[in-house]
Amino acid sequence: MAKAFADRGMSVALADIDDVQLKAAGEEIAAMGAPVKTYVLDVTEKQTVIAAVDDAKHTFGKINIVCANAGVSGRMDSLDKAKLEDWDWIIDVNLKGVVYVVQACMPYLLENPREAHIVITSSISGLRVYQPSRGQGMYNTTKYGLVGLGEALSLDLEPKGVNVSILCPGVVNTNISHSGRSRPKKYGGVLDTNNDHELAKAAASGTDPRKFGEWVIKAIEEERLYVITHPDDRKLVEKRHQRILDAFDASHKIIGN
Repeated sequence: MAKAFADRGMSVALADIDDVQLKAAGEEIAAMGAPVKTYVLDVTEKQTVIAAVDDAKHTFGKINIVCANAGVSGRMDSLDKAKLEDWDWIIDVNLKGVVYVVQACMPYLLENPREAHIVITSSISGLRVYQPSRGQGMYNTTKYGLVGLGEALSLDLEPKGVNVSILCPGVVNTNISHSGRSRPKKYGGVLDTNNDHELAKAAASGTDPRKFGEWVIKAIEEERLYVITHPDDRKLVEKRHQRILDAFDASHKIIGN
């Protein structure tokens, strides 16, 4: 996404907990000729997020597009094996971290609402739970939450002129399956991921992240709320929706009408 924005002459502010990867990304954007500033931070620390957003606004003059993209895979295992610190980590990053970023940017987005757009990275896992289970229960929980956040933001901000997109990708070629390597000590420290986990292996042949940048640009231009990038998952989403509709049809068996 950052490269797609840079291609179009936009200034780019990048933030990440991994200082090495962040430095490399910043250098790549700078090499493209785009103004760029980087911030090493943990999105679970709201005051740090606020300070970075304020500095970006001061540096570049305005904030038009915010991509709340931070996310971790969490402990990929059966939920009966989850620990409370695992829940704290994934909720604080995937859900609260996104809220912190959006809230910090909100006053600046509302300064130029007709030029403003929020992109929230949920997942296709925010629209369905894969069957059979792949140990994504914690991830599903947070990504479902982001879908609700995106829909609510869209309704609240549409009258003000700010558009919202909810990005729901399938498997992408990133290291998110190994995000536990950067888990802070306050959440239990490093969490090793089994390299043999099917999702960790699938990521190697997942979609090139660079493509998502172009797709997100299109979604912004077309003011699309939902951004679906892997239509092959449609059947699983339809099955989930059908279960909900069936429950409506059967509601009389519960309430007696």
